[in-house]
Amino acid sequence: MYRHLIPCICTLLLLGGCAWFGDKDGDEAKNWTVERLYSEAKGALDSGYYSKAVEYYEFLETRFPFGVYGQQSLLDLAYAYYKTEEFESSIAACDRFIRLYPQNTHVDYAYFLKGLVNFNRGRGLTERFLPIDSSQRDQSSAMTAFHAFSELLEKYPQSQYAEDAQKRMVFLRNRLARHEIHVAEYYLKRGAYLAAVNRARTVVESYPRTPSVPDALVLMAKAYKVLEMPDLSADTVRVLQLNYPDHPGVYDVRDIVVED
Repeated sequence: MYRHLIPCICTLLLLGGCAWFGDKDGDEAKNWTVERLYSEAKGALDSGYYSKAVEYYEFLETRFPFGVYGQQSLLDLAYAYYKTEEFESSIAACDRFIRLYPQNTHVDYAYFLKGLVNFNRGRGLTERFLPIDSSQRDQSSAMTAFHAFSELLEKYPQSQYAEDAQKRMVFLRNRLARHEIHVAEYYLKRGAYLAAVNRARTVVESYPRTPSVPDALVLMAKAYKVLEMPDLSADTVRVLQLNYPDHPGVYDVRDIVVED
């Protein structure tokens, strides 16, 4: 019984693949060799016709899922998904490539692309062309991107994508630290001083050597002073003065008057 189902399923898959191209294109493409199909897909990708490339690569993956062309097609498909902003599909394709071909010489690119997808996820037209502070937005994608790049560097430190990944990680660390500053400032303005201290401390402890550290120390010193913890506030100011002697935040802390 089941052996009769297999040809039927294959036929349906092929028909489905043809439907992606339309009747004329589908009838032509279904007779192409794997070499021809890959060539057409790669040509569309290189020419910037990403939606057409997705169609070709999906069709190729259906008809020729294995072999050298199948492996490279899956990686190319992940990139085409990324360019068409089908981010979840791109990550799924990368994960599938990593799972199926862990020894492939290009598997490092799959890790890099996962990071790149999340690095750019959520950047709409407004953020791309206007000077909006992205650190004020949700940072879940930024954190996921950071971990993906970190995994790449851990597994493949000599990868050709390692230097790019390192630079993006520096940018992401600064962005994540700045986000914590925004949250700490929000808590401070609303009188949640202990919460402000905790978020500012996160910057000092988790994101050292980022430009946001002095601002975090200022916030901590302010919150401690309002909480009537003068010793902790003074200690924090001393750390600030020692490491950032010209930071104006020192005077901001001194100007705070705690009402009885």
